[in-house]
Amino acid sequence: MTPNTKLTKNPIEASELSFEDFKTIVIQDYKIAFESRQASLLGRKEVLTGKAKFGIFGDGKELPQIAMAKAFKNGDWRSGYYRDQTFAFATGICTIKEFFAQLYANPSLEAEPASAGRQMNCHFATRSINEDGSWKDLTAMKNSSADVAPTGAQMARLVGLAYASKLFRQNKELDYLKNFSVNGNEVAFGTIGNASTSEGVFFEAINAAGVLQVPMAISIWDDAYGISVPAKYQTTKEDISEILKGFQRDEQAAGYEIFKVRGWDYPGLCETYQKAIEICRTEHVPVLIHVTEVTQPQGHSTSGSHERYKDKARLEWEKEYDCLTQMRKWMLQSAIITEEEIVIIENEARKLVREAQKEAWNEFLSSMKNEKDHVITLISAMKNGNEQLHKMVNQLAGAPDALRKEVISTARKALRVTLNVASPERINLLNWYNDQKGLNEDRYNSKLFTDGNESPFLVNHVPVVYTEQSRMVDGREILNACFDRNFSRDPRLVAFGEDLGSIGDVNQGFAGLQAKYGELRITDTGIREMTIVGQGIGLALRGLRPIAEIQYLDYLLFAINILSDDLASLSYRTKAGQKAPVIIRTRGHRLEGVWHSGSPMSMILGSLRGLHICVPRNMTQAAGMYNTLFRSDEPALVIECLNGYRLKEKLPENVGEFTVPLGQAEIIKQGTDMTIVSYGSTLRIIEEAAEELLEMGISVEIIDPQTLLPFDINKVCAKSLEKTNKLLVIDEDVPGGGTAYISQQILEEQGGYYLLDAQPKTLSAKAHRTPYGSDGDYFTKPSVDDVVEMVYQMMHDHNAVKYPAIF
Repeated sequence: MTPNTKLTKNPIEASELSFEDFKTIVIQDYKIAFESRQASLLGRKEVLTGKAKFGIFGDGKELPQIAMAKAFKNGDWRSGYYRDQTFAFATGICTIKEFFAQLYANPSLEAEPASAGRQMNCHFATRSINEDGSWKDLTAMKNSSADVAPTGAQMARLVGLAYASKLFRQNKELDYLKNFSVNGNEVAFGTIGNASTSEGVFFEAINAAGVLQVPMAISIWDDAYGISVPAKYQTTKEDISEILKGFQRDEQAAGYEIFKVRGWDYPGLCETYQKAIEICRTEHVPVLIHVTEVTQPQGHSTSGSHERYKDKARLEWEKEYDCLTQMRKWMLQSAIITEEEIVIIENEARKLVREAQKEAWNEFLSSMKNEKDHVITLISAMKNGNEQLHKMVNQLAGAPDALRKEVISTARKALRVTLNVASPERINLLNWYNDQKGLNEDRYNSKLFTDGNESPFLVNHVPVVYTEQSRMVDGREILNACFDRNFSRDPRLVAFGEDLGSIGDVNQGFAGLQAKYGELRITDTGIREMTIVGQGIGLALRGLRPIAEIQYLDYLLFAINILSDDLASLSYRTKAGQKAPVIIRTRGHRLEGVWHSGSPMSMILGSLRGLHICVPRNMTQAAGMYNTLFRSDEPALVIECLNGYRLKEKLPENVGEFTVPLGQAEIIKQGTDMTIVSYGSTLRIIEEAAEELLEMGISVEIIDPQTLLPFDINKVCAKSLEKTNKLLVIDEDVPGGGTAYISQQILEEQGGYYLLDAQPKTLSAKAHRTPYGSDGDYFTKPSVDDVVEMVYQMMHDHNAVKYPAIF
């Protein structure tokens, strides 16, 4: 481990620069750091005066981030922590004006390009893609993956961002991707607070990067607290680099290079980062830089004051060892600058930040002011003695800083108040409001998916082809052939997961493919679901096409935080500025055992809006969905049927080319008496039940939506109800789970309620996990008997004479 550096060391070799050049660099660094501090101080005031909702700032971390920025080059990536504003300013990833625009939640991409006001302040992102969804040249820019607030969550994707450099360097088939890498020279920079290293995902990611030996540089800003909780409650030995000593590489084994440096030591910081990143970049060795003795002058956030939990001695120490105070002292002692000169720089910095803040605030208000003035004019034209309207106008006019919600709310209330007034003036207000609905949909609700030129909905539909020579094979063989054809076609494709490589996954979908395509493309991983998903996100952010396998659907819970907080929200929270077309492959539904029979669709549907959720009923459908997803650029979860790998299916002649369109339901059995909607493994149960029901004089129509997100975009279910007028929804989730979502889509979104002449019903599994054994499965999940009797009971309720009670 590198020892603490001394304040007397120079960050740059004297032989490289004249003293004047050296002075210029140092002064510029101090200027950026001081401007950043002023942005923090002013930002807090803006929140406390009510102009912004919440503030969290990077004060106290300025010098480490200046040093980190010096080592950050075009093509590099950051996966960071919401304290990195100085780094963002120093690299040009964000300007001070944009910083304040984000603080005010300005929904304009021009004003706030990181998230269009959708993220809290200090959540940075660069725009990797153009408006049409095409990639920019990522090697020509400094890249920041979109920040997330959940502490530690940035670590998962960091592994993938670094792993991409390894693949670009070692897999020469990727050399043609000139806009994504230059020989894998790019470093993935991660940042995290010391307290957040207590998170499990931190240890997963640290271990994964050490195993993979990738150019990942993780910086830990250690200010000795996690909000109000001191390090003694956070970390064994109160020192994260101390407990990670076992990761230090040596002559016997690969590992990390670990560095430790004080956060107020400008020369030492510069030297440490220069050395650490050079090793990381050239040798592809992960490095950890533990930055200690960091301060946090304003406390954790605007929600409270650190004076409540820090004693007087700690507060005095923080004041003395504030990194700006220490740098200022060092600059004066080293004759780099005079007191008079530094005061001028500081005063100019205060003025610059204040001007940027004012400009950002005025731009934020300007568009809303125009809307406000227009609404006042429209409502004033309607007043005609109406006291309520008069009061509304005065109230809105008297709010100089009225936000858009107040403008729109006033317009809506005016329309309600004049509900029974037919006038051209009311029509003008109504038309204006309807126009604003579209604009606000774009501002606040758009781009859950990137919707670019490579959208899955633009992929050509290629029908499956069979011939008389088409063989009946195990379902797993269809998947294997599909993957084989696509890996041969597209060198960007990589796959990884537990047991995926050497044995070809536990169900043999990748059997023999590692031997054919090599370990770089088809790879085993350790048991680490969060970083398996993160690996996929990072690779996809860098232009590759990963398949990240989670062995069983039940184990998706181990990664649901990363899937939900990061992947599912990525397009939305950047307003289509970034995309990560990773495919999460897993298997679930029918089998025996609590942990191998899960179908937690309500959890998935509730937490993964922003992913396409594919639920193929067999391996042919799965292959068609993969073919669609491989040719498009949006993330998806594909849930294969766990009990379908050895069931016989006909092998398509175009197994790597035919496509199954997303969102298009399929009628797999025509019927006249009842519509049954289900997916996955349960469909085989329903098909068997349908045969018995037909013998009882009941004809059911069975519909497979094929994907749950999106769901039946052509309204096949509602069209079926026009014929049958009865609806039964079946799945293996808990009661009121996936079936409730499907029912809502059919009855509400598709208007199916108006087509019913009987109460709609659902049939699902019991509320508990499925016990082990065939009997446990029978008494827990829908069986053929359950389906037959539920359908018959519904028909009995409709016509008891024709269908007398069974029991």
